[in-house]
Amino acid sequence: MKTNRLKLRFNSLATGLSVFAGAAAGLGAEALGEKSALQHFFEQDYLFGTWGGLRTDLSRRGVDFEFLYGASVPMNVGGGLERGSVYQGALLMMLDLDTEKLVGLPGGRFHASSIWLNGHKPFSDHYVGDLNKVNLLDFNNGFRLWELYYEQKLLNGKITLKAGQLDIGSDFIVPEYYNSIAGIGFLNQTFFFPTMAFNVWDQPFFPVGNHGLASTPYGVPGMMARAQLATNLYFQAGVYDGNPDRSKSGTRIHLDSKEGALCYFELGYQHNRGKDDTGLPGNFKLGAWYHTDAFYDTYDGTLAAVNSASGGALGMLPPAHEHGGNHGGYLLADHYLWLERDKEDPARQGLIGFVRGAFAPEDRNIAQLGADGGLVYKGLIPSRDWDTLGVAYSYLKISDDLRRAQGDLNTLLGSSILPKADYEAVLEMNYKIQLTAWWTVDASVQRVFHPGGRISAKTPDAWILGLQTMLRF
Repeated sequence: MKTNRLKLRFNSLATGLSVFAGAAAGLGAEALGEKSALQHFFEQDYLFGTWGGLRTDLSRRGVDFEFLYGASVPMNVGGGLERGSVYQGALLMMLDLDTEKLVGLPGGRFHASSIWLNGHKPFSDHYVGDLNKVNLLDFNNGFRLWELYYEQKLLNGKITLKAGQLDIGSDFIVPEYYNSIAGIGFLNQTFFFPTMAFNVWDQPFFPVGNHGLASTPYGVPGMMARAQLATNLYFQAGVYDGNPDRSKSGTRIHLDSKEGALCYFELGYQHNRGKDDTGLPGNFKLGAWYHTDAFYDTYDGTLAAVNSASGGALGMLPPAHEHGGNHGGYLLADHYLWLERDKEDPARQGLIGFVRGAFAPEDRNIAQLGADGGLVYKGLIPSRDWDTLGVAYSYLKISDDLRRAQGDLNTLLGSSILPKADYEAVLEMNYKIQLTAWWTVDASVQRVFHPGGRISAKTPDAWILGLQTMLRF
């Protein structure tokens, strides 16, 4: 994975640290206006710099590597399931090999990455009860393979082919301005990869299926092809194993027709992305997914789940019937609304707006509609050009068939023991401080409405505070 190189301006910070900078580089250099050793340290791309020249030498030969460590402390300060906080961490390790520099094959790239997830898990399941998950690092612990693939560009980059162990979230439903692994703007997982896409996972308490979604930190065997139809227009499609390895290692490959395949399709328009374009840049993406496995009916599955949990209180019920396949669609747009300066500004200071919507059939999914959107301002505070302030809102509508099943179950049981599912929503405000080129700190406040969508309980709305730091080295 390649991330943008950051070149920060340290106007007020350099002034505040001038004493230390002078000690590091000498007052003579300061008098001449040269950068001190300390300022060079702050502005270098990585904590360990070039690793004594090793990184630079390897990159010249076609070998690039990167390490990212994220540390997060989510805190439930009110509502939800229980008040409390935990520590969660993740180390991301990435390697890229340029085949043109290494063996003379132009357009080729070999990529390998792994993730070490550590800390206390889970947070949302124990403290909040939400479907969206309030923390990006809230995954089961383990040292696992993430991606391992070969990519080849053909016809001067107009065709891109990729095959190997893939993460769908690296290529589809990807925002390009307001959120990414390289520039995280929100901590709630739904703003990184929409919760609607997770409908293809086995549903809790339903009859066991054999399907899932390969998104961070999961990868599966797959292949993807992308065609640049015009300067600003592309189409891409991918096919992936329908059931990712959920073990700690992520290295078990098991291809089985019973697990099906998950296919993704996306048409994208890249607006004002050219060097000579004078308008504000942005992206518009229209996509769809289709899973070939069989999925249990939401209404029947809910009846079967409640009957099983109650020890057969409903008596003998017919088995939940299955639907052939599952599908959904989405629309994503992220666009600059205003630039403080121009495209030559390395920080790209300005206001970004984004909106995304997704839908899926209610007869085989827990959620049938999802929508999120918000605003992100980069460089709002003078001299803090790389800091970002973001406000976002997400709405997730629970399946009407699940709600109907709850009503019928209450009638059969002669009580209102089950709640009526409706929706889950989250409002997040996040401020990311770019302390150095290689160090960021995020502060997040989230309000989670109807955690869990009232599928199984009327969990109180929750207030979540979050702190996360990211180091590149």
